[in-house]
Amino acid sequence: MIYKKLFAAHTNELRDLLRDLEKFHEQCSHAAEHLHESFSKGGRVFVAGNGGSASEAQHFAEELIGRYRTDRKPYPAISLTADSNAITCIANDFGFDQIYSRQIEALGQEGDVFVGLSTSGNSENILKAAEAARVNGMTVIAITGTQGKLKDIADIAIEAPAPKVSDSKYATERMQELHLHAIHMICETFEEVPRLS
Repeated sequence: MIYKKLFAAHTNELRDLLRDLEKFHEQCSHAAEHLHESFSKGGRVFVAGNGGSASEAQHFAEELIGRYRTDRKPYPAISLTADSNAITCIANDFGFDQIYSRQIEALGQEGDVFVGLSTSGNSENILKAAEAARVNGMTVIAITGTQGKLKDIADIAIEAPAPKVSDSKYATERMQELHLHAIHMICETFEEVPRLS
């Protein structure tokens, strides 16, 4: 068991964070309620992130358009990270900081929702996409940490707490784990709530 200490430290960090998520759950609930309302009025959701957050953005979109646990109607969710042609074209012609905002400008409409994932809260391309979403009359939901600009410019912010690993840095991987937790909880509301109401 060479990795026993390492795995225990990881698990203990996560366990400590899971002890007090009341505010986090309230934020997730607020985001879920808004998504339900938007979908009921014909809105769509556009999701984006970078790196691990890009993977979580695609996962969120496929859970909504496919299913989480049970068969139910699909919801219109589009991951802006999935179209490599658009991303490479925009990055080449306009710059990497515009890979999502340009797509939002083209596709987003009033009543739609932009969900931006950023553990730092300062990813320039996510901030620009949020700004473009506002111009298009969209709601901005941030899935982020407790630091950075994104949470302050969003209409709804889901702020994942994380332990500090240095004076200036937070554990990104713990935030990503909580972001996935938020995504799954929100997706679950689209399967449980219709049956419970």
